[in-house]
Amino acid sequence: MSDVVEQQHVYSPAKPNLHKTLFATCIGNALEWFDIAVYGFFANYIAHAFFPTEDASVSLLLALGSFGVSFLIRPLGAVVLGAYADREGRKKALLVSISLMLLGGAIITFMPTYATIGLAAPLLILLARLIQGFSAGGEFGSSTAFLVEHFPERKAFIASWQFATQGASTLMASAFGLGLTYWLSEAQIQEWGWRIPFAFGLIIGPVGLYIRRHLHEPASFKPQRDNPRTPLKTLAGRQKELLLLAIGLMVISTAINYMLNYVPTWATKNLYLPGSVAFTATLIAGVILTVVTPLMGLWAEKIGRMPLMWGSLILLVITIYPAFSMVVNHTTPLTLILLVGWMALLKSVYFSTVPSLMADLFPVETRASGMAISYNVAVTVFGGFAPLICSLLITATGTSLAPSYYLMLLALLSGWALLRSQRRLA
Repeated sequence: MSDVVEQQHVYSPAKPNLHKTLFATCIGNALEWFDIAVYGFFANYIAHAFFPTEDASVSLLLALGSFGVSFLIRPLGAVVLGAYADREGRKKALLVSISLMLLGGAIITFMPTYATIGLAAPLLILLARLIQGFSAGGEFGSSTAFLVEHFPERKAFIASWQFATQGASTLMASAFGLGLTYWLSEAQIQEWGWRIPFAFGLIIGPVGLYIRRHLHEPASFKPQRDNPRTPLKTLAGRQKELLLLAIGLMVISTAINYMLNYVPTWATKNLYLPGSVAFTATLIAGVILTVVTPLMGLWAEKIGRMPLMWGSLILLVITIYPAFSMVVNHTTPLTLILLVGWMALLKSVYFSTVPSLMADLFPVETRASGMAISYNVAVTVFGGFAPLICSLLITATGTSLAPSYYLMLLALLSGWALLRSQRRLA
């Protein structure tokens, strides 16, 4: 009898509170991207504390190397945690992922420096990044499935918050960077101040963990633990096309996401604009992503997802080359800000609708793992390597316009995936 009562309690059909569910699910995504941004912003200080060498450039490369490794393990996290979410429950997977995020953050926050414990310091920092990358791999699929299954009638709007929180996290990390440089000396930041943003994540994370513990599974979800055919076997067998379509939908979106971070570097390195201009452009992009993305999700509820997705893709293909050409031929702070702002706007329009469309592609039984795997493959291959690919293209073609070629090609690829998905869901 107790098992029956517990089953009824866990899989309650009662409608949860919209705002509580949004906060509980999106806080994991926000914490993930906050830690990513903070690690990037304070890489110099982390390098000094944990990767000291006689050459400061080598130290920085080692710190950034540990940052990049976390992306390589994300697909593994997607496979393991996505399958766990489909077999055992979205709530259980969400609790595991946020717990692992907190563990990785705690290691970074409290880890003694290389000067104190020697080689163990960089090895444990690497371990922390691997833990965070693994947990991030399963977060998107589980949390998006949880949202759209609880609120199918508002899936476009509620799922758009998955990506709005990414912009908000970047803004918050930028605010910490500005605040610490204003209130603390360089020596204080280097000694202990860089740990403050990571400690902030440890304060916010337990709130999300507590709320997630008191959520119920969506009524449409049924555990698959007794199914001899695992979600992964189903995906690899009968749903390979769904995975390819979901990856295709994501490629342009994730490429723009990382290009927004790369373009300022491109402008300072190739066009010799000052770093302050690059920082301003990135900050403006963060504001656009945070504000516009949920508004586009709301608009999609009224006019549908397809007009927004096709409109943004077509505008990207038509305008991205002229936009880059404008910056290259008329290099000013204003033209760079306009380019970055335009890319962020197009990304907000397209990105806002992608999570709910990906969720519609997969049946409930494989939704979390299908979304997690496709999302993280796209992020790792087409996003994480976007700066490297663009740098190689610039070297190979001899033109600073090469990044626009990359984006146009991926926009066409996403257009193909969108067309196939549209026909499949019709």
